[in-house]
This record gives sequence, structure tokens and C-alpha cells, in this order.
Amino acid sequence: MSTQPAEKKPEPVSISPLLQRLAYPATQTPVQATEIASAFALIFEDRLSVVQTAALLTLLHSTGKDRHADVIAQCSHRMREAARQVEKTSLKQTIKARAVKEGKYRGGLCDIVGTGGDSHSTFNISTTASIISSPHLMVAKHGNRAQTSFSGSADVLNAITPVPPKITALNADNVAKVYEKTNYAFLFAPNFHTGMMYSDHVRRGLGLRTIFNLMGPLANPVDWALEARVVGVAYQSLGPVFVEALRQGGAKKALVVCGEEDMDEISCAGKTNCWQLSEYPNPAYDESTCNNDCSSDEDEEGTPRTLVKMETFQLHPSDFGLPTHPLTAVYGRKMPKENAAKLMSILRNELPPSDPILDFVLMNVASLLVITERGPGGGRWKEGVRRARWAVESGAALKCLEEFIEVTNQL
Repeated sequence: MSTQPAEKKPEPVSISPLLQRLAYPATQTPVQATEIASAFALIFEDRLSVVQTAALLTLLHSTGKDRHADVIAQCSHRMREAARQVEKTSLKQTIKARAVKEGKYRGGLCDIVGTGGDSHSTFNISTTASIISSPHLMVAKHGNRAQTSFSGSADVLNAITPVPPKITALNADNVAKVYEKTNYAFLFAPNFHTGMMYSDHVRRGLGLRTIFNLMGPLANPVDWALEARVVGVAYQSLGPVFVEALRQGGAKKALVVCGEEDMDEISCAGKTNCWQLSEYPNPAYDESTCNNDCSSDEDEEGTPRTLVKMETFQLHPSDFGLPTHPLTAVYGRKMPKENAAKLMSILRNELPPSDPILDFVLMNVASLLVITERGPGGGRWKEGVRRARWAVESGAALKCLEEFIEVTNQL
């Protein structure tokens, strides 16, 4: 009886010189972001030892380099490169056929995600918000099981009854097939980022927050198809860092938010600090060279159609036409089954209009609708809430989820 030979483990690579330069910066050549990103590529290929992986993560944390925008951006880029690749042509065709363009929204994919780690343990806001956004937008929600909370996005979806979506069935080979049936898709991180398994035990053993916690929100496997995204960060100093990392990664429509309580959502309790990327027409772009195909982002000289600007501002629940609620009213320190029941109650429009968690969710939905500039909602937070509320009250959001459940269970 013949057996297949075991696949040979790739030869390990030593990064000792890099580690020494990180450990003793005063006497060494400064370490560049590209070098750190190259070391991370070795982790995803299982070519870095456990000891050196732990040393790299620890040194990046202790030196603060894991909070540098260029390091986060380039390591996230290498993480996306190492992921299982989605075939671009078929997905682009599916998006084009399904999406409804309106205003400045071109019909691209959108995501809403947080870094986690804010210690507030609120309800699954971004997961619920992503579903409620889907009647208006094409949504590609990137998520995983709980890392720093009681109930992660994957956990709460798996706990939906009577039939949950089969999130483990959606992978790089069938993403387009899912979007043929629904506007909503949940991209379960382990199905795409298989190289992450080589660092999991190290991260658990270290017991400290590492750069991986910051790379996740920027590692959506269909990043190239994302038109807009909202990213929540867990503390204020990360706001300008994250928006710069997004800009370096090519994002043109993005909103980074941090509640004043250091919360990675738009706060229902008070002010939220915001850093926004938005695009505007490039006066140097020559439309006459587009040869009747003005879908290109560049003219024949390579000049981009649009430029990107960054602005900072604050939001308050009153900007959305909503009251404030104490964070104690929206705590989600519950198990996935309880949070899934609450999610379904929201989608079935069973909560009173002034429910604190509903208001909390609606604000975050509105933020994504506003930055996509979809129709008259562009720049108008109250209009964003109105459209979000319609998605719930009409049953459209529930329908999108039911379509997602049906198609994933048929894969």
C-alpha cells in the first residue's frame, strides 16, 4: 500500500541581525518598515522559528514600532499577499452586475470593523451594523472569533438560530458565487489567512497585544475591491496612525473612529473623535484621454482621477438626531447565543425605537452610509440614520442575512 510522502517543512530563516538592530537601536542602522514586513512574510510561510517570532513581536511592542503607520501598512500588505487569493475578474463582474450605484457611491465593497481591545465589551456593534448596511451597500465584513471580547463576530453569527450561516464554507474560490445571491458576505479570517496559524500559539503564549491586533482590520482579503470602510480603534493615539496607514495602503474613503472613552466604535455616550479620508477631483486629470472608457482611475499619463484629503472632527449622538445612552446600557458581556438573539431581535424590528443598543448600532451604520456618499445621505448623519432605520423596519436587512445564510449552507 503506497502512501504520499509528507510535505517537507520549509527551511527556517534567521532574522537575528534584524532583532539585534531592534534591540540596540542606538548603535545600529535604523530598521525600515520594509524589513519588518519581510520578516512577517516569513511567519506566514512558516519559515521563522517560534523563538524569533516571539522576539520580533515583543521588540516591536517594546520599541513602539508596531504603532508606526508605515509598519502597520506594510505588514498588513504582506499579510494580504500571503492570503488565499480571490479571483479578481469574476468578483469584479459580479459586483458590477449586482451593485446599485447612487450619488458618489460606485457600487464597490464596504467594511466596518474594529481593532478590539478597548475593554468595554459592548454588544457586537460592527457585525450588526454590517448586516444593516447591506440593503444599501455591497458589504464584505472581515472578522474572526473572539480575541479580546466575550463574543466575536464569527461567534455571534455561528450562534444564530435555528440555522446559522455556514461561514467556514465561504472561501477564496466561491466569494463571487455568494455575491450573486446577496449583498452581504462575512469573510472568516482563518479561511483566507491560513499562514496565521504559525503565529497563533506564540501570540497566546506572549499574553500581550501585538501588531497582529492592528493588522487584522487592514487585512481584508478583498481589500483591492473595497470602496469604503469604517475602522474603530481602541485608543486615541491610534487614530492618526491608522488613518495614515489606510492612506498608505491606497484607501480613498475611510473613517477611523474612537469614542472619547477609548472605545473602537462611534460612542453612544458622548463624543467620538474621527479621522476621515475622502477623495476629490484631481484638476490635473485629463478626461479627454480616456478613449470612451472613463472607468479608469488614471488618464493616459498616469495622472490619478482623484486625490485624497484627510480631515479630523468630532461626532456626538445629537449629530445623528439621537439621545445619549450610558455605556452600561449597551454592555455585551454575554455569550454568543445571547448576543445572537439580540441581533435577530434588532433585524426583526422587535426593539422599541429608542432602545439604547439600537441607537448605538444605527449611528455606526449611518457612518458607513455617509462616507460612501450614497445618494443624498452623503455628509448628512441624520439622513444616514433614517436610511439605517429603513433597512431594519422594512425587513431588507433581515432578508440580506437570510440570503447569506441560504447561499452559504448550499456551498
